[in-house]
Amino acid sequence: MTDRQLLRHTVATVAYRAAKSIRGAPESFASFRPAPKSNSAVEIVAHMGDLYDWALSMAKGQGKWNSATPQAWDKECARFFATLKAFDDLLASEQAIQYDLTRLFQGPIADSLTHTGQLAMMRRLHGAPMKGESYNRADIVAGRVEAEQTPADPKYEFD
Repeated sequence: MTDRQLLRHTVATVAYRAAKSIRGAPESFASFRPAPKSNSAVEIVAHMGDLYDWALSMAKGQGKWNSATPQAWDKECARFFATLKAFDDLLASEQAIQYDLTRLFQGPIADSLTHTGQLAMMRRLHGAPMKGESYNRADIVAGRVEAEQTPADPKYEFD
């Protein structure tokens, strides 16, 4: 497996876990804040989209950060998956990556995994928990980075 292939698998893992954290969330979850000064769920998803805009920009040799104004929940979730796909498309291409792959991993990709975990925790705090699962058995495939993911195998899910 090449470094790029490993990054693509990691991005697919982000997509799988983020989709699970977002799927089926009640409408009120978008504005939920676990503490008065913490980010809301929609602000976290917006930041995750910003992370992949940044990753794509760095990979193209530009390194430009942009903080988007959060949109409505559905639009922000769609934007996140669109930015994830744009980054994955670049990784899948023959185009040269203009940035250190390890730094792409340790920065935006690792940060998005942290925020995906925050969303999962916030679901539980909001009273709308998602089921956990044995993620090492999940059907995660490089290139599958959309919100639509293979459902978890119920025998590997738990409460």
